[in-house]
Amino acid sequence: MSKLYCDNDKYGYQCDFPISEAYNSAVKDLVRRSYEKFGGKWQDFVFKNEFDFVKKENMLEIESNLLDFGYKFEPSAMSSSRERPNAYKASDLYDEDFSFEHEEAPTSRVDKNGLELCGVGDNVVSHDSNFRGTALYVRTIDKVLECLEGVAERTIAIVDDSGGTLTAPVLQYFSGVLCAGGTARSHLAILTREYNIPCLMNVKLKGIKDGDQLELEVTAQSKTAEDYDAGRDVTANVWRLHSD
Repeated sequence: MSKLYCDNDKYGYQCDFPISEAYNSAVKDLVRRSYEKFGGKWQDFVFKNEFDFVKKENMLEIESNLLDFGYKFEPSAMSSSRERPNAYKASDLYDEDFSFEHEEAPTSRVDKNGLELCGVGDNVVSHDSNFRGTALYVRTIDKVLECLEGVAERTIAIVDDSGGTLTAPVLQYFSGVLCAGGTARSHLAILTREYNIPCLMNVKLKGIKDGDQLELEVTAQSKTAEDYDAGRDVTANVWRLHSD
Protein backbone atom coordinates (compact mmCIF):
# COMPACT_ATOMS: atom_id res chain seq x y z
CA MET A 1 0.00 0.00 0.00
CA SER A 2 1.34 3.43 -0.96
CA LYS A 3 2.45 5.78 1.80
CA LEU A 4 1.39 9.41 2.02
CA TYR A 5 3.32 12.25 3.66
CA CYS A 6 0.75 12.42 6.46
CA ASP A 7 1.41 8.76 7.33
CA ASN A 8 4.85 9.75 8.64
CA ASP A 9 4.02 13.25 9.88
CA LYS A 10 5.16 13.43 13.49
CA TYR A 11 2.74 16.31 14.05
CA GLY A 12 -0.21 14.35 12.67
CA TYR A 13 -3.19 13.70 14.91
CA GLN A 14 -6.69 12.33 14.82
CA CYS A 15 -9.56 14.79 14.71
CA ASP A 16 -11.62 15.07 17.90
CA PHE A 17 -14.87 14.79 15.91
CA PRO A 18 -15.53 11.19 14.78
CA ILE A 19 -17.37 12.15 11.58
CA SER A 20 -14.57 14.52 10.57
CA GLU A 21 -11.98 11.82 11.24
CA ALA A 22 -14.03 9.34 9.18
CA TYR A 23 -14.22 11.83 6.31
CA ASN A 24 -10.50 12.63 6.48
CA SER A 25 -9.60 8.93 6.58
CA ALA A 26 -11.78 8.24 3.53
CA VAL A 27 -10.10 11.06 1.61
CA LYS A 28 -6.65 9.76 2.54
CA ASP A 29 -7.65 6.29 1.40
CA LEU A 30 -8.88 7.71 -1.92
CA VAL A 31 -5.63 9.61 -2.48
CA ARG A 32 -3.56 6.61 -1.45
CA ARG A 33 -5.34 4.28 -3.89
CA SER A 34 -5.23 6.89 -6.66
CA TYR A 35 -1.51 7.47 -6.15
CA GLU A 36 -0.83 3.74 -6.26
CA LYS A 37 -2.83 3.49 -9.48
CA PHE A 38 -0.86 6.42 -10.94
CA GLY A 39 2.43 4.61 -10.34
CA GLY A 40 4.66 7.64 -10.88
CA LYS A 41 6.46 10.18 -8.72
CA TRP A 42 4.59 11.94 -5.95
CA GLN A 43 5.40 15.42 -7.24
CA ASP A 44 4.06 14.53 -10.68
CA PHE A 45 0.89 13.12 -9.16
CA VAL A 46 0.31 16.22 -7.01
CA PHE A 47 1.22 18.94 -9.51
CA LYS A 48 0.33 17.40 -12.87
CA ASN A 49 -2.12 14.50 -12.67
CA GLU A 50 -4.10 14.88 -9.44
CA PHE A 51 -7.38 15.83 -11.14
CA ASP A 52 -7.15 12.82 -13.42
CA PHE A 53 -7.28 10.47 -10.42
CA VAL A 54 -9.07 12.42 -7.65
CA LYS A 55 -12.28 13.83 -9.11
CA LYS A 56 -15.27 15.76 -7.81
CA GLU A 57 -17.52 12.72 -8.04
CA ASN A 58 -15.10 10.81 -5.79
CA MET A 59 -15.40 13.46 -3.08
CA LEU A 60 -19.18 13.60 -3.41
CA GLU A 61 -19.34 9.83 -3.02
CA ILE A 62 -17.39 9.99 0.25
CA GLU A 63 -19.78 12.60 1.62
CA SER A 64 -22.83 10.70 0.39
CA ASN A 65 -21.66 7.50 2.07
CA LEU A 66 -21.39 9.28 5.41
CA LEU A 67 -24.77 10.99 5.10
CA ASP A 68 -26.42 7.73 4.06
CA PHE A 69 -25.44 6.30 7.45
CA GLY A 70 -27.46 9.07 9.10
CA TYR A 71 -24.54 11.28 10.10
CA LYS A 72 -24.53 15.05 9.74
CA PHE A 73 -21.63 17.49 9.89
CA GLU A 74 -21.19 20.06 12.62
CA PRO A 75 -21.96 23.54 11.23
CA SER A 76 -18.69 25.02 10.00
CA ALA A 77 -20.14 28.46 9.27
CA MET A 78 -23.28 30.41 10.05
CA SER A 79 -24.81 29.53 6.70
CA SER A 80 -24.02 25.80 6.79
CA SER A 81 -27.24 24.42 8.21
CA ARG A 82 -29.40 26.95 6.38
CA GLU A 83 -27.97 26.21 2.95
CA ARG A 84 -27.51 22.44 3.35
CA PRO A 85 -29.86 21.14 6.07
CA ASN A 86 -29.48 17.59 4.71
CA ALA A 87 -25.73 17.62 5.41
CA TYR A 88 -25.32 19.78 8.53
CA LYS A 89 -26.77 19.56 11.99
CA ALA A 90 -29.28 22.24 12.90
CA SER A 91 -27.64 25.38 14.27
CA ASP A 92 -29.02 27.34 17.22
CA LEU A 93 -27.64 30.61 15.85
CA TYR A 94 -31.06 31.71 14.63
CA ASP A 95 -33.10 30.43 17.58
CA GLU A 96 -35.04 33.42 18.88
CA ASP A 97 -35.38 31.79 22.32
CA PHE A 98 -31.69 30.91 22.62
CA SER A 99 -29.72 31.01 25.85
CA PHE A 100 -26.30 29.75 26.80
CA GLU A 101 -26.68 26.73 29.08
CA HIS A 102 -23.19 26.06 30.38
CA GLU A 103 -23.18 23.07 32.69
CA GLU A 104 -20.54 24.68 34.94
CA ALA A 105 -22.32 28.02 35.27
CA PRO A 106 -22.96 28.83 38.95
CA THR A 107 -26.55 29.82 39.71
CA SER A 108 -28.60 30.82 42.73
CA ARG A 109 -32.08 31.87 43.69
CA VAL A 110 -33.10 35.51 43.71
CA ASP A 111 -31.64 37.21 46.78
CA LYS A 112 -33.15 40.00 48.89
CA ASN A 113 -31.70 42.59 46.51
CA GLY A 114 -33.46 41.06 43.51
CA LEU A 115 -30.28 39.53 42.09
CA GLU A 116 -30.24 36.03 40.58
CA LEU A 117 -26.79 34.59 39.89
CA CYS A 118 -26.68 33.28 36.28
CA GLY A 119 -22.96 32.82 35.65
CA VAL A 120 -19.39 34.07 35.89
CA GLY A 121 -16.60 35.30 33.65
CA ASP A 122 -13.09 36.76 33.57
CA ASN A 123 -13.19 40.51 34.18
CA VAL A 124 -11.10 42.48 31.69
CA VAL A 125 -10.86 45.81 33.53
CA SER A 126 -11.83 46.60 37.11
CA HIS A 127 -14.31 49.52 37.20
CA ASP A 128 -15.49 51.71 40.06
CA SER A 129 -19.04 50.34 39.96
CA ASN A 130 -20.91 47.39 38.56
CA PHE A 131 -22.70 47.79 35.24
CA ARG A 132 -26.39 47.21 34.53
CA GLY A 133 -27.91 46.80 31.10
CA THR A 134 -30.06 44.74 28.75
CA ALA A 135 -28.92 41.42 27.27
CA LEU A 136 -28.70 41.04 23.48
CA TYR A 137 -27.24 37.97 21.77
CA VAL A 138 -25.08 39.00 18.80
CA ARG A 139 -24.05 35.75 17.12
CA THR A 140 -24.77 36.21 13.41
CA ILE A 141 -23.97 38.61 10.60
CA ASP A 142 -27.70 39.32 10.29
CA LYS A 143 -27.76 40.54 13.90
CA VAL A 144 -24.70 42.71 13.30
CA LEU A 145 -26.47 44.33 10.34
CA GLU A 146 -29.47 45.02 12.57
CA CYS A 147 -27.19 46.63 15.15
CA LEU A 148 -25.73 48.92 12.48
CA GLU A 149 -29.19 50.49 12.24
CA GLY A 150 -29.18 51.30 15.93
CA VAL A 151 -28.51 49.83 19.36
CA ALA A 152 -30.44 50.74 22.49
CA GLU A 153 -28.60 52.46 25.30
CA ARG A 154 -27.00 50.20 27.91
CA THR A 155 -27.06 47.14 25.66
CA ILE A 156 -24.91 44.21 26.83
CA ALA A 157 -23.84 42.15 23.80
CA ILE A 158 -23.47 38.41 24.40
CA VAL A 159 -21.14 36.89 21.81
CA ASP A 160 -19.33 33.63 21.00
CA ASP A 161 -16.22 34.89 19.21
CA SER A 162 -13.27 36.16 21.23
CA GLY A 163 -11.48 37.35 18.08
CA GLY A 164 -13.75 40.35 17.68
CA THR A 165 -14.11 39.95 13.89
CA LEU A 166 -17.88 39.55 13.92
CA THR A 167 -18.62 42.38 16.35
CA ALA A 168 -15.90 44.83 15.26
CA PRO A 169 -18.25 46.96 13.08
CA VAL A 170 -20.68 47.54 15.97
CA LEU A 171 -18.58 47.06 19.09
CA GLN A 172 -18.44 50.76 19.87
CA TYR A 173 -22.25 50.88 20.15
CA PHE A 174 -22.42 48.40 23.02
CA SER A 175 -22.28 49.41 26.66
CA GLY A 176 -21.14 46.02 27.90
CA VAL A 177 -19.93 42.69 26.49
CA LEU A 178 -20.10 39.06 27.62
CA CYS A 179 -18.01 36.66 25.55
CA ALA A 180 -18.31 32.87 25.78
CA GLY A 181 -14.69 32.29 24.77
CA GLY A 182 -11.19 33.67 25.07
CA THR A 183 -9.34 35.29 27.94
CA ALA A 184 -8.76 38.77 29.27
CA ARG A 185 -5.87 38.94 26.78
CA SER A 186 -7.91 38.03 23.68
CA HIS A 187 -8.43 40.42 20.77
CA LEU A 188 -12.00 41.23 21.79
CA ALA A 189 -10.87 41.96 25.34
CA ILE A 190 -8.22 44.37 24.03
CA LEU A 191 -10.81 46.16 21.90
CA THR A 192 -13.29 46.56 24.76
CA ARG A 193 -10.49 47.85 26.97
CA GLU A 194 -9.65 50.50 24.37
CA TYR A 195 -13.32 51.50 24.08
CA ASN A 196 -13.66 51.43 27.90
CA ILE A 197 -16.54 48.96 27.61
CA PRO A 198 -17.17 46.73 30.65
CA CYS A 199 -16.43 43.18 29.52
CA LEU A 200 -16.26 39.64 30.88
CA MET A 201 -14.52 36.94 28.83
CA ASN A 202 -14.77 33.15 29.02
CA VAL A 203 -18.24 33.47 30.52
CA LYS A 204 -20.19 30.47 31.74
CA LEU A 205 -23.87 31.46 31.60
CA LYS A 206 -27.17 29.73 32.13
CA GLY A 207 -30.71 30.87 31.40
CA ILE A 208 -30.10 34.41 30.15
CA LYS A 209 -32.39 35.43 27.28
CA ASP A 210 -32.58 38.46 25.01
CA GLY A 211 -34.08 41.39 26.89
CA ASP A 212 -33.11 40.24 30.38
CA GLN A 213 -31.82 42.95 32.69
CA LEU A 214 -28.33 42.08 33.90
CA GLU A 215 -25.75 43.32 36.36
CA LEU A 216 -22.08 42.63 35.64
CA GLU A 217 -19.65 42.54 38.56
CA VAL A 218 -17.02 44.60 36.78
CA THR A 219 -15.78 45.92 40.12
CA ALA A 220 -14.19 42.51 40.56
CA GLN A 221 -10.45 42.01 40.19
CA SER A 222 -9.36 41.81 36.57
CA LYS A 223 -7.75 38.51 35.62
CA THR A 224 -4.05 38.84 34.83
CA ALA A 225 -1.66 36.80 32.73
CA GLU A 226 -0.12 35.58 36.00
CA ASP A 227 -3.53 34.36 37.16
CA TYR A 228 -3.94 32.33 33.96
CA ASP A 229 -0.44 30.90 34.23
CA ALA A 230 -0.99 29.91 37.84
CA GLY A 231 -4.47 28.52 37.17
CA ARG A 232 -6.03 30.86 39.73
CA ASP A 233 -9.82 31.07 39.73
CA VAL A 234 -10.47 34.81 39.48
CA THR A 235 -14.02 35.42 38.31
CA ALA A 236 -16.72 38.06 38.26
CA ASN A 237 -20.43 37.36 38.66
CA VAL A 238 -23.29 37.91 36.23
CA TRP A 239 -26.69 38.48 37.81
CA ARG A 240 -30.16 38.78 36.34
CA LEU A 241 -32.20 41.60 37.86
CA HIS A 242 -35.68 41.02 39.21
CA SER A 243 -37.90 44.02 39.98
CA ASP A 244 -40.36 44.05 42.84
